[in-house]
Amino acid sequence: MRASVIGAGLAGCEAAWQLAQRGVDVTLCEMKPQKYSPAHSYAGLAELVCSNSLKAMRVESAAGLLKEEMRCLGSLILLCAEQTSVAAGGALAVDRTLFSDLVTGKIRSHPRIRLEEGEVTRLPEEGIVVVATGPLTAEALSAAIGEKLGHGSLSFFDAAAPIVSAESVDMNKAFAAARYGRGDADYINCPMNREEYERFHAALVSAESVELKEFDKRDFRVYEGCMPVEVLARRGEDSIRFGPLKPVGLTDPRTGHRPWAVVQLRRENADGTLYNLVGFQTNLKFPEQKRVFRMIPGLEQAEFIRYGVMHRNTFLDSPRVLDCASRLRSDPRIFFAGQMTGVEGYIESAASGILAGINAGRALEGREPLILPRDTMLGALMHYISDRTVENFQPMGCNMGLLPPLEERIRDKAQRYGAVARRALESLERCLREEGFVPPPALPGLR
Repeated sequence: MRASVIGAGLAGCEAAWQLAQRGVDVTLCEMKPQKYSPAHSYAGLAELVCSNSLKAMRVESAAGLLKEEMRCLGSLILLCAEQTSVAAGGALAVDRTLFSDLVTGKIRSHPRIRLEEGEVTRLPEEGIVVVATGPLTAEALSAAIGEKLGHGSLSFFDAAAPIVSAESVDMNKAFAAARYGRGDADYINCPMNREEYERFHAALVSAESVELKEFDKRDFRVYEGCMPVEVLARRGEDSIRFGPLKPVGLTDPRTGHRPWAVVQLRRENADGTLYNLVGFQTNLKFPEQKRVFRMIPGLEQAEFIRYGVMHRNTFLDSPRVLDCASRLRSDPRIFFAGQMTGVEGYIESAASGILAGINAGRALEGREPLILPRDTMLGALMHYISDRTVENFQPMGCNMGLLPPLEERIRDKAQRYGAVARRALESLERCLREEGFVPPPALPGLR
């Protein structure tokens, strides 16, 4: 049995791994290092671009629940992330380079995976195929997909946050702490009083952004989850103070009080030498980023290792073209996975790759696809992106609102989410048991 996987990001690596671990010979195609997208720069597979965080670990959270479901399904990405994690409070964050290198090594060393480097410009005409080329799919393949579907792809813009060196942060003004005391003071916090915040906000909303090209202006549409901080700030004076600069759960040790606003920096690498500005995805010109972000207390002399960038992304009109197993309705031998399907986020992309790989393998065996229950987080995501009743389809990340309500009413939010998570995991276990599903073995040396 043989299958092709196009794209070696998070989703493509997961799909290839799931297939290979089940005895399928896989050709994994990746255009790097011969060609890079506008957002990618590292030659390794599973490169993380916008952030190094894979979100919350608590199973009572949407992201934590999804990760637990991924464990049950034998996730490669999750196990590699745990091996390369950096301190991030209650979140799972990784050293990007170590993470990519570990995933790359596991893929390259698998006896059933053959990595082919070079751009793919058309869809294979025969055989089982998983397309996981991401939201920055190269132009030629994007055109081939559009021709195959008979639909135009939708467009939106994604943005990445700046990274600064840890030694350039003034810790006489900033302080280390995790929100609500979770974790081991894993974040650097830059507090603002009201006057400092108002000056910063005024500078941010008036700062100069990168001019979009004419063809981009026609399609300009920002996804809410990755909105540039300056765009969010223009919605109102307090918009970012109730967003990425919210001060709740933090106390400034110098004053003993909660600040008016707080900019958080999250560790970017294992050595703790680099930090990214949480929630500061931006399209400001580089000199403007330096000028405005250095107004943040503690960042007056910040050394910018990487400035924030914004790039154009595309995704499928998935409710019209994909079924709940991630197959093309018009050609079930072709599966899609990752952000191009409309799942938004790193773990969501990886999780969709797991399911695409599982179902591609089942298709090769002549079996019906694995359809996860709607009360599981991954099942809910897959149902959302394939729901034909959804109008004005937009990318969606994991969230508790996707899941059906409990039969019993639980007023306490933490208890309610805990009950939802237990129901999801019990439902997943029951589904997999009925399907006779056996997850692939864990990676040697990991767990």
